[in-house]
Amino acid sequence: MKYYLITAMMAITAICLTTSCKKEKTIPPPVSTRTLRFILYTDKDFSTDDHNISFALHISNHNTGITFDSTVVAFKVKDIPHKANQLVFEKKVPLDGSDLTAGFTYTIENVGFSWHLDTCAANKKLKIIEYPFE
Repeated sequence: MKYYLITAMMAITAICLTTSCKKEKTIPPPVSTRTLRFILYTDKDFSTDDHNISFALHISNHNTGITFDSTVVAFKVKDIPHKANQLVFEKKVPLDGSDLTAGFTYTIENVGFSWHLDTCAANKKLKIIEYPFE
C-alpha cells in the first residue's frame, strides 16, 4: 500500500509540474518600418562664404501631425561637402499607412531660415531625399 501511495504522489507531482509551469510566450508581430535616407552635398563653390549654417532633418506625418526635427550638422557654408564627400543620414520610421513630409531645414546665421522638403507615399519602404545645396 505504501508503494502505491508513493508512486501516486510522484505521478501527481510530475503531472502538476509539467502542466502548471508552462507559460505562453506571446511573440509580438514584427513592426514594419520604412527608411528615409537624407543626402546632403553641394555642387557650388562657397569657399568664400564664412556664414554659419545648421541643418536639421524634418519628418512630419500628414495624418497625426507628428513631427521629428533634429539638428544633425552645423558648420560654415564653405565647409558643405561636395558630392564625393556627401553626408548621408538614415532614419527608420513606422510604416503606418500615412504619407510623410521629409527633408532638410536649415538656418544661415544672420541671413535666414529655409528648407528643402519632399513627400513620401504611405506605402513606400525607402525614400531618398537628396539635396544639392545651392
